[in-house]
Amino acid sequence: MNTKQQQEMITIKTGQEGRFRWVAVTALLLAIGVILKLVTPAIAGITPNWLIAMYCIAINLTRVSIKQAAGIGLVTGAIAIPTSKAALPYANLISEPVGAIVCALLVHASLSLTVGKINLRPAITAGISTVASGLTFITILKFALSLPMAVYLYGMLPVVMAVAAINMAITQLLYFPAKKMFGGKEE
Repeated sequence: MNTKQQQEMITIKTGQEGRFRWVAVTALLLAIGVILKLVTPAIAGITPNWLIAMYCIAINLTRVSIKQAAGIGLVTGAIAIPTSKAALPYANLISEPVGAIVCALLVHASLSLTVGKINLRPAITAGISTVASGLTFITILKFALSLPMAVYLYGMLPVVMAVAAINMAITQLLYFPAKKMFGGKEE
């Protein structure tokens, strides 16, 4: 190609660069989460909640507002309905916004969540968000289905805690590659 055939690329600044970056990052991560949710086998009846892990990564990367986090949670709840194995999948429409809002509140809190140079905010936000979402979900399930308290305390609550521990690990591990790929807002 000679110099006459080459064209110069012109970039026009609109002042809107990155305004909806959070939507693209969240959509891609949630799509990955759905795929992982569909292909991950249960071990002892427990699987990671890939959708919570992915929205926690997205919220940590983009530092969305509480209102935007609620929207992320609502979309996640809607996505979770057709892929849910739970007796009351529509409870996700309440539990996922709770988890996403908790994550955003933690991300915006002025807490030092580092050990040395390692930022533990992704793991901590994922763990607490998973517990918040899971407790909301199983509490709705308990009352909607009139389940005995023993089932709630000894059957469902341990599963929520196990999933929270798993989500902490996978979110922490996946956060740094995601940050390299998508970049992240500095605190």
